Order: sequence, then C-alpha cells, then structure tokens
Amino acid sequence: MAILFIFFLGIGNFALHKAVLESGHPLLGQMPWFVHMLGGRLTMITEFLVLLAAMLLAYGGWPGLVWAYLAYSALNAVAAWLILTDRV
Repeated sequence: MAILFIFFLGIGNFALHKAVLESGHPLLGQMPWFVHMLGGRLTMITEFLVLLAAMLLAYGGWPGLVWAYLAYSALNAVAAWLILTDRV
C-alpha cells in the first residue's frame, strides 16, 4: 500500500515539475547551466531517481518513508504553486 501511495504522489510530482518547466518563468533562466542540459530533462531524471529510491526503500521495509515523501511532495506543490502563480 505504501508503494502505491508513493507512486501516486510521484505522478503528481512529475506533473507539477513539467508544468513548472513549461511555464517559461524568468526564475528558470537563472538556474545553473546543468539544469538546462537536455532541455530540462536532467531534472526530470532526478525526480525519477527520488521516486525510485522512495519506492525501493518502502519496499525494503521502510513504510514510514511515505511520510517523508509526502512532505517532499507538499514542498514541491507549494514551490510549484508559487512559481506558476507568479508569486516568486
């Protein structure tokens, strides 16, 4: 059950991440050069690795990791909301 919950949170994180990348926000232009490698796909790969690590740890007997990934997802959601609504 924990793996499924983390997976669904990961889908939301990917959607938010893609929306931010496609927003064209001026803040994205201030990011270091390595963020722009592969057209921003490097950050999506990093997002995938975080999701994979969370799912593997939950499978390996760390069901409490769901709370940590939920907190990570909440921070992502707040940051995306700030960027997408031009509050930053």
